[in-house]
Amino acid sequence: MRIHQDKKTIHRFGLILLAILVSLAFNSPAMAQKEKKKKKDATAASESDKPAASLNEEQQIDFLVAQMLGAWQLGDIEKLHKAYGEDVSLVNGGWAAPIIGWTNYLSIYQQQIARMQKVRMDRFNTFIKVNGTVAWACYQWEFEAVVDGAPSASWGQTTLVLEKRENHWVIVHNHTSQVQNLTPGSGNSVPVNQAPAKP
Repeated sequence: MRIHQDKKTIHRFGLILLAILVSLAFNSPAMAQKEKKKKKDATAASESDKPAASLNEEQQIDFLVAQMLGAWQLGDIEKLHKAYGEDVSLVNGGWAAPIIGWTNYLSIYQQQIARMQKVRMDRFNTFIKVNGTVAWACYQWEFEAVVDGAPSASWGQTTLVLEKRENHWVIVHNHTSQVQNLTPGSGNSVPVNQAPAKP
């Protein structure tokens, strides 16, 4: 009788083990595919944040400026922060004191972006010069948005000073000059200090 019970136990254990193995056999490829997709998505996300190693220094800086402007328009603080050094200094054309440090800039930026909708910033005529671990980029821009519920448009130019730190370019100085701020259709300029500071 004991032999019969032992056979039943072995038979039950064998069935449980077989069920586990069958379950693993069917789920394993699906799980492996999910894990592979997760890794691929994570790699793609991290790769989109940095340019390919094959880009030269000027192209890397151009890529950084494009990402910074995109983040500025979308309110993506994490991406915006990646573009700026902690010790960044910023000067705008509004006759305001320079802004020193990322934390101080972030506070002002958050106040500005909260007032804007439908933000569009176009960059053109970009010039980039690299000199060792320091570089500068100059470009013109056109800005359109709804600011405090009213359409706003302006244009200007920016000069960025960049430094290569830990094999990554960061903006250490941003000097932006607004040429004019127009109310669409009016042809009249609005005082510069009424417009949001540009990146």
